[in-house]
Amino acid sequence: MSLSFWKKYRKNPLGMIGLGFILLTAFFGIFAVFFAPDKSPNANAIQLQISTRLPGFQAWILKEPIATEPVSFSDFFTGRPASFKEYVIDSWYWNDGKPYAFDYLDEGIPGEKLNIAVAQYPLAQDSLSFAKAYIENRTFYLGTDRFGRDMLSRMLLGARISLAVGLIAVAISLLLGIVLGSLAGYFGGWVDKAIMWLINVIWSLPTLLLVIALTLVLGKGFWQIFVAVGMSMWVDVARLVRGQVMSLKEKEFVESAKVLGIGHGSILFRHILPNLTGPLTVVAAANFASAILLEAGLSFLGLGVQAPVASWGQMIKEHFGYIVLDSAYLALVPGLAIMLLVMSFNFVGNALRDSLDVRLK
Repeated sequence: MSLSFWKKYRKNPLGMIGLGFILLTAFFGIFAVFFAPDKSPNANAIQLQISTRLPGFQAWILKEPIATEPVSFSDFFTGRPASFKEYVIDSWYWNDGKPYAFDYLDEGIPGEKLNIAVAQYPLAQDSLSFAKAYIENRTFYLGTDRFGRDMLSRMLLGARISLAVGLIAVAISLLLGIVLGSLAGYFGGWVDKAIMWLINVIWSLPTLLLVIALTLVLGKGFWQIFVAVGMSMWVDVARLVRGQVMSLKEKEFVESAKVLGIGHGSILFRHILPNLTGPLTVVAAANFASAILLEAGLSFLGLGVQAPVASWGQMIKEHFGYIVLDSAYLALVPGLAIMLLVMSFNFVGNALRDSLDVRLK
């Protein structure tokens, strides 16, 4: 089954493109700490003197060693506290066995002379060793935001939030939707009426307003947004599962299982639900895209993850006013990333639907 499914799926070019983009985004998001130029926690190294610089901007960075705590497992997710205090400098030179540097004020305009103590730079024996150990010519490939933070690093970390929200929200929606939908469809009667009443109540509420209400109840934060989005998406899954279970429970294999004395739980979860893998996979892909949009919308409204955690929706909120200026890329880059990721999940969902539909050749 899996081999024939993959053969069908590979024939869909948009599905393959979408899958490739999702895998690429997931790879760079998971290992963002290794690929991000700014390895500080949450890529939050602020350098106001180089704010809103265009993509490709280069600057000299002077790194002053500081004491740091031992490496911990959480550093992989948030970034390790920097072992250097960084200064953006305009120029530097070596004289009488001592390094000297000028602060960066603006392009071509040096600022004040930095107070550099030789003891702070133990590896500096001469001009060459000082430059090699403590001076870096850094390129900001996507420019810098209004706080002078590296946009590329923030984008990589923001991918984590979008994918994590989608994954956990879909898991919550599948868990609630499958359990409630299967109970309603299999047992019917008052169980079906009670669950359908709840589904209709949730269904009548606008999704965004429901998510906002749940966010206000649960509070603002990283995990709260996962639960809020997931709790608002289970009704689609429940309605699908209910309809499919109502149809499948009349089939001969279910009647045979009942005659053999197999319990209701075993019939439902071992014989009926495995037949819903295809439809549930398609719905999960669509809900993944919806969850990403909801998270971006909540972050834009200030109800999602909070600063300094990087989020694509929050990045748009911070910079949407720059759209009419020459720094429009600050809002367009995260917006484009959201659009491409949502489109990729829609492409994958359509390809899954076509590949799992036995009526299509």
